[in-house]
Amino acid sequence: MSSGVEAIKWVDNQLELLDQRLLPGQALYITCKDSTEVADAITQMVVRGAPAIGVSAAYGVVLAADAAFSEHQQAWKANIAEAIETLANSRPTAVNLFWALDRMQRVIDTLEDSSPPHQSLLDEAKNIHSEDIAANKQMGKLGAELMAASSDTPFSVITHCNTGSLATGGFGTALGVIRHGWDAKIIKHVYADETRPWLQGSRLTAWELQRDGISVTLNTDSAAAHIMKQGDVRWVVVGADRITANGDAANKIGTYSLAVLARYHGIKFMVVAPSSTVDMSLSSGDLIPIEERTGEELTSIKEVQLAPENIAAFNPVFDVTPAELIDAIVTEQGVVLNPTLDKMKALLG
Repeated sequence: MSSGVEAIKWVDNQLELLDQRLLPGQALYITCKDSTEVADAITQMVVRGAPAIGVSAAYGVVLAADAAFSEHQQAWKANIAEAIETLANSRPTAVNLFWALDRMQRVIDTLEDSSPPHQSLLDEAKNIHSEDIAANKQMGKLGAELMAASSDTPFSVITHCNTGSLATGGFGTALGVIRHGWDAKIIKHVYADETRPWLQGSRLTAWELQRDGISVTLNTDSAAAHIMKQGDVRWVVVGADRITANGDAANKIGTYSLAVLARYHGIKFMVVAPSSTVDMSLSSGDLIPIEERTGEELTSIKEVQLAPENIAAFNPVFDVTPAELIDAIVTEQGVVLNPTLDKMKALLG
């Protein structure tokens, strides 16, 4: 089973990230030599997808610690906080970012001020990376098994944004389910929403699936209802950047619309995300901070102006799908059907 492309690499004590802004036209890795460059890469969408952001930030802490120890050997711990804060501010919605930084901070707290931090922090970053890949494969298996139990015949699915190897440590969340489902001959075809305005569906998901030989058709976001009406789609499968205690899920803008359409057409809706994406400190999706980006991302493409000059533009990056529209949340720890607060608590112990 293919795991797709390797988007995050640690090479010669530097972080190499596949620049996802250039895909599919060019596969170019950029090298981050310090934590500021990692934070910039996250903010500028060189790397995106909640799990991939968390993994990249963990390696960013390694770079920050190396720099702090080089400059302040006896007091490096006191000089790393600002770098971690910069990483934390790179994207506000993806909870995996903060989860990964918290894990790295716990390791920092165990180290002596005069102890070289490199190996301990690198080991933890690599653990975060490898654990994410393992979690993705487990989620893929669980999600595909759930799909198989719902139908005796192969069917099509719709997905939104990119949730594959590019968005994770490797293999993918929702695309991990699709990869398992395709290999098991449960899924016969995938419809990939283009995902405006960054076009992650057309540039990234279509590219990943095509590379793996999975049957895929690209569609405009606004064609989803028409596709659902044809009757061949049985599941919508998406990822998440944050899931709250009651099962509400924040994901790429347009996901909420898909959930509403799926419910009308009698189509199941699955959210696939690692348990690190679940934020039990927030009671509902109303409390999730929704990132907004510049209106220029809507009014132009590759610096070609498409809209009137100086037009007001609203560009939220995420929306929140209410738990009552979600049929299943799939994590590496298990599956929650028709999520509620009590079911989420039971899942996470």
